[in-house]
Amino acid sequence: MAYDDQNVFARILRGEISAAIVHEDEHCIAFRDVQPQAPVHVLVIPRAAIAKLGEVGPDAKELLGHLLWVAGEVARREGIGDAFRTVINHGTGAGQSVFHLHVHVLGGRPLAWPPG
Repeated sequence: MAYDDQNVFARILRGEISAAIVHEDEHCIAFRDVQPQAPVHVLVIPRAAIAKLGEVGPDAKELLGHLLWVAGEVARREGIGDAFRTVINHGTGAGQSVFHLHVHVLGGRPLAWPPG
């Protein structure tokens, strides 16, 4: 899938749309989801233009590790470090609605399994 630089996350990265940012560094930003599925629902997105997880090559290993590290840091800062879930959806069949790679960080309530 070709990356669409007009998707909502790309527009947030460019500052065209505001977001409640909770973390920002040279590799990614993390912000509160506008349609939260839990009391804490933060999205961690890379600054790189990546549509889906399955489309990255081996050169992205460090970036992917950083995104997960930031997810853990965000969970700790948000007070859910002892019980949270990370989710990466790949494709419409898995629930991906914005085609810019993103990690959901969810917590603040009991999370059932299987997730859905």
